[in-house]
Amino acid sequence: MNRYAIQLAFAYMGVIIGGGFASGQEILQFFTGYGLAGIAGTVVAGVLFAFLGRQIARMSTQLQVESHKEVLRILFGAKAGAVMDILLTFFLYGVGVAMLAGTGSLFQQQFGLAPIAGGAFMAALVILTLCLNVKRIIDLVSAATPILMGMVVIITVYSLFTVNASTDELLALSLRQETVAPHWSIAAMLYASFNIAVGFPMLAVISGRSTDIRSTSLGGVLGGIGLGILILLINIALLYNLNQLQGAELPTLALATRLSPVVGILMTLSITCMVYSTAVGMFFAFSARFTRPETRRFRGFSILSCGIALILGQAGFTKLVGTVYPLLGYLGLLLIAAVGINWYRIRNRQAQVLAR
Repeated sequence: MNRYAIQLAFAYMGVIIGGGFASGQEILQFFTGYGLAGIAGTVVAGVLFAFLGRQIARMSTQLQVESHKEVLRILFGAKAGAVMDILLTFFLYGVGVAMLAGTGSLFQQQFGLAPIAGGAFMAALVILTLCLNVKRIIDLVSAATPILMGMVVIITVYSLFTVNASTDELLALSLRQETVAPHWSIAAMLYASFNIAVGFPMLAVISGRSTDIRSTSLGGVLGGIGLGILILLINIALLYNLNQLQGAELPTLALATRLSPVVGILMTLSITCMVYSTAVGMFFAFSARFTRPETRRFRGFSILSCGIALILGQAGFTKLVGTVYPLLGYLGLLLIAAVGINWYRIRNRQAQVLAR
């Protein structure tokens, strides 16, 4: 299979997965809280990821973009695109803050360290990475994804063999979980929309650096399918062990630690890698919006933005996931609608050409 398409798929997944996804906190709030209906929600989200990934990658390659703002201008027009650019840039930074907070929670739960220690560790890694060239950043972001995929499969299989409550009890418990929307279908749409808003800038930049539309389109589809499968597996693992996960900031880590302390450490490393992938993607896109990558000004801006984010991240990971992400989701709905309309217009135009 096309090597570049696979690398792009892993990079797409790596930026989106992040701390909330890999830790299970996002899945818990957006899917598990709806019981069995949440499983249908994971399917809806996976289909949307595949469709949107293909369209964004294809468009970015065709336009040979250097920044996500060029794609927004095409989708929304000059004025509305500028507004979307400002809003998206603001929320991307919020997700970056959440990633530093997520590392703080991870290190606190696993090692008993103060949250600021984990956040500072991740901020330092992000800053060092942003001093590299763009190709190296893409390689690092995509490399972490297969590790997490293997860990999720192991944890899901283990969780299904260690269920110690009836299905009725687990479903009743799931309905008492805090959720982000009144209906599972809305939650699934919000989940796909805020995540595509998170992944969109990095996906656009990566795809814009290639001239092979077929490879980038395939990469977008494969990345979307991979995301859908991971969401489904994590959701099943959480749902069938919900009675043992009450109050856990990082549910998948709690499951892994129950399996074995060694597996818990491996999962800690996996989550750290995925938080790192998303954090790099967010701060890269944010800094690239204001400065040119691979310049001294870009590095200085990255250091400043990460330092401020470290301070803001002390608000707490769960709180940030429950507030920043749903708001970004509603912004992402506009992006989904614009991509869908653009796709329809292109298909309609092609049909008219063929009819002549």
